[in-house]
This record gives sequence, structure tokens and C-alpha cells, in this order.
Amino acid sequence: MTHKDLDNFVGFTAQMMAASRAIETEKADRLFNDPFASSLAKEEAFTFVKEKLTEQDIAYIAVRTRFFDDFLFSPEIKAKQIVILASGLDTRAYRLPWSSDIKIYELDQPQVLEIKAAILGDFTPNCEHHLLGVDLKQPWSDLLLAQGYQPNLPSVWLLEGLLMYLTSTEVHRLLQAIDLLTTADSYLGLDLVNVKSIEYKPYKGHWYSGFDSPEELLGQYGWTAQVFEPGQEGANFGRYTWVLPPRDVPDVERVFLVQARK
Repeated sequence: MTHKDLDNFVGFTAQMMAASRAIETEKADRLFNDPFASSLAKEEAFTFVKEKLTEQDIAYIAVRTRFFDDFLFSPEIKAKQIVILASGLDTRAYRLPWSSDIKIYELDQPQVLEIKAAILGDFTPNCEHHLLGVDLKQPWSDLLLAQGYQPNLPSVWLLEGLLMYLTSTEVHRLLQAIDLLTTADSYLGLDLVNVKSIEYKPYKGHWYSGFDSPEELLGQYGWTAQVFEPGQEGANFGRYTWVLPPRDVPDVERVFLVQARK
């Protein structure tokens, strides 16, 4: 898969993330182990990561991956349904120690999921695994329900590296759709950038929305959010050593890692 195959930068970021996970996996002090990442990322993605991303960018990707790995296995979460939106070349269904009663639904562009399925075709996740090729800007709830998702049961949702690529209107539309599909004791994990960060290189021109208060945004849809910034306790893992000023300091580029409960 090349940049041209997916015909958009957002699709190429799936390869960038896989390359970053492969680089992290090679480290002696790695924050996670992804033995599948190197086969999913082509040379173009490795070159981009090494030449265009800063040390801080790469550390953030490693921390974000570990942060959401831990979130999915939080002791308080009892849900058996996990929905990963814009999953890209994510390999959590394959590399994490799931039990057979867990159902994981991955939703993304058909061409991305087809390529991943082809490359990982010899491997079978321990969980019940569903790949749904969809355009998240179009109606997709019925497709999820048709695969056995039960909205009356608690669920876990992961939106990693997604919302900043949507407009504010699209973000609200997506959160409203999730609201209609979730019940009490469901959980939501996601990352956001603030308004100041929309112009951040190398993503300038590709990020369309930022939110300065994730708590307020998610509160509109019934979620109680716990918000972390990379570098804070619980979101550094000894790897991300850059500490930002307090959140009430204005004009600072920020990214938020969020865990929320309904």
C-alpha cells in the first residue's frame, strides 16, 4: 500500500502509525509489543516517520498506543463489545490477550481493512473479530447492528487519531451516533487536539477541528471524561518527558488523551 493507493493523507497515516509501532517494538524499553506492525508498514511510511516526525511526535505515538492498550484492559470495564472507529492498520485484535467471548468491531475505509486482512490472513485473533468497511461520514450504524452489536449492552469505543481529521460538525454527528448506540456503563477512549493545534506541522491542512474542553464536548452526550495531557502522570510511561504549562495557560498547542464513562 502506498500513499497513492489510498489517495489521501488520512489513509497514509495508518501506515505512519504502523511504522511508528514497529520502531517502538524494536526498543529494549518498548512500551508495547506489536509483532505485526513491520509487515503492515512499507518503506515510504518508515521514511516519513524518520524524516518528518520529531522525537516528541514519535514518543507521543508510543505513549498514546500504550495509554489506550491499558484503557481497553481497565479493571472496571466489564463490557464484551469493543468498537474501534477508523481502526486503520491497528493490530490490537491480534496482539492483545483477549478472551474468546470478546467481540471486536473495526470500522474503516474498505481498502484499508482489505489490505490489513490480506497481510494478516494467516493469523487468527482470540476474540470474535469483525471488519466493517465503511465511510464514517456516511450512515454506518445499521452495518454495525447487522454484525451482531447489541446497543442495549455495555460497550467500549475507541476513536484513536480520528476526530482531528473531521470538521466540528462531523465530530458532533459522530458522537451523536455513538450516543444512540451506547447504554450506561459503556466507555469511550479518544484523543483530541485543541484549537491552537489545528495548524500543527506536519498535519497542517489535514486537521479540521480542535476542542479546548473535551469534558464539555463529551458531557453533551452523557459521558463523564477524565482528560490527560502527554507528560502527566498516567500519560508518560517514562517516555514522554515534555511537560506543558497548566491548561489555563492560553495560546499553547495541546493534545488530549481521554477516557470517558457513560
